Amino acid sequence: MIPRSRTFAALALVLVAGCSSTPDEPSPQQMRPLALKEQASSVAKGDHGYVVSWAGVLGNSNPWHFGENVVATIVGLDAKGAEVFRMDQPLDAIPPSGTLAFTGQAVTGAKPEKVTISHRSAQWRQTARVPSSLRKFPVSRVQTIKQKDGTYLVTGDVGNPYVLPASSLAVSALLRDKSGKLLGGASTFVDDVQAGKTPRFILTVEGLPSSTQVGATEVVARTWGSTGRPYEELAMGGAVPVHTVKPRTAPFAKDKGRHAVPGEGKP
Repeated sequence: MIPRSRTFAALALVLVAGCSSTPDEPSPQQMRPLALKEQASSVAKGDHGYVVSWAGVLGNSNPWHFGENVVATIVGLDAKGAEVFRMDQPLDAIPPSGTLAFTGQAVTGAKPEKVTISHRSAQWRQTARVPSSLRKFPVSRVQTIKQKDGTYLVTGDVGNPYVLPASSLAVSALLRDKSGKLLGGASTFVDDVQAGKTPRFILTVEGLPSSTQVGATEVVARTWGSTGRPYEELAMGGAVPVHTVKPRTAPFAKDKGRHAVPGEGKP
């Protein structure tokens, strides 16, 4: 017979083990790793060597956690497989159930025949806000114009859906072909984005082959920084109401009389 004291101790251990991990706070082993959904690169001859350009999209499928302090590693290999270029690129935080578009460019002396993109594991932090409060930053009036030198000029407006001003937003443009395949991209920054204002952004995508046929441009904006704190601080201040002007009923009443059905309303 097992002593009663040992039985209680065993039950206590089971209860402690069962409460050590909850659905809201999964252990690191339960977190789904970031996924590199898309990547593209190009190599062009420049004045001081070869210009390597790249673009990628990282996805975070965890619904309650930011992926923070992520670093992408870009490696260039020559025809024999020898490494001729390597660069670590710190990335911005990836929101819960969200994606991160990132771009970059560097110059190397030897020409890479192949460019690969990988990334290190993220540090996970549960969001302090309801994920639905993390709204997207609206982008409008996007135009893509091919220049004579083969580069692409992308312009547009970026907005802020929150009451508090966004101190700095990173804007990335991804160029795609007619089938939606990622071709390349570029990024820029827009500072002090006030609520109700839509400052203009301008960026240039370069390094693409002359034969490139761009079918669509995707532009996304995000808070800048390796953690999700700036995003959460904006959400904590509240979103701008969708309807800011009280509707007036006078025009509606007038239209109702004008389009009234004959006999309607009469005894």
